[in-house]
Amino acid sequence: MRIGVVIPTRNEAGALPTVLASMPGFVDAVAIGDFRSSDGTPEIGRRAGAIVVDVSGPGYGRACLEAIQAMPPVDILVFVDGDAADDLSAMARLVEPILQGEAVFALGSRVLGRRERGALTPQQIFGNWLACTLIRLIWGKTFTDLGPFRAITRAAFDRLAMADMNYGWTVEMQIKAAQAGLLTREIPVDYRRRIGVSKVSGTLNGTIRAGSKILWVIGREAIGSAGFQRRSS
Repeated sequence: MRIGVVIPTRNEAGALPTVLASMPGFVDAVAIGDFRSSDGTPEIGRRAGAIVVDVSGPGYGRACLEAIQAMPPVDILVFVDGDAADDLSAMARLVEPILQGEAVFALGSRVLGRRERGALTPQQIFGNWLACTLIRLIWGKTFTDLGPFRAITRAAFDRLAMADMNYGWTVEMQIKAAQAGLLTREIPVDYRRRIGVSKVSGTLNGTIRAGSKILWVIGREAIGSAGFQRRSS
């Protein structure tokens, strides 16, 4: 199977060289979705041979979607952040259940793996727990994390019809995977402190906006699921 890696970025020049240098040799293509970086991030990506897309607007989800659109044909999409917090040495373990036909969606769980002290803020830990608890209560699917390091077959990804353009991207993917009954596995992955300051958890405003959007997506999908069930009954 051909494997493509998707990296959303904005001003990650301090971390992106580490990420790209850590990319496993079995990766067939890397596509970076960058929004208006002013520190040379796109140039770093292009010099390393990555496909770099200047995305049309802000947002984590938008950067991922537009990078995927520029990706050559691949069988598996792997998502990683551009801040060097994800341990890419675990990518082989992440895609293995997909290659073995045991899953179509593999989520790297920072909760099940080892975390460097301070890699996740208390609000991130609580927010992940709350979101995963709500997913389990509403859809009966158990996740331990909303981690960015994940792999999914291109065919399964296309079924999900991802639409969120910013902070709700990860939780939307997991909810839609639960709704679609995708065969899913969680893989323990290690997580380091990021290089540079987070645009989300590094600011109070970003934390509030991200948390609110995640809860909004959960509520929207829950209401939609209930409406579908009523129409089907």
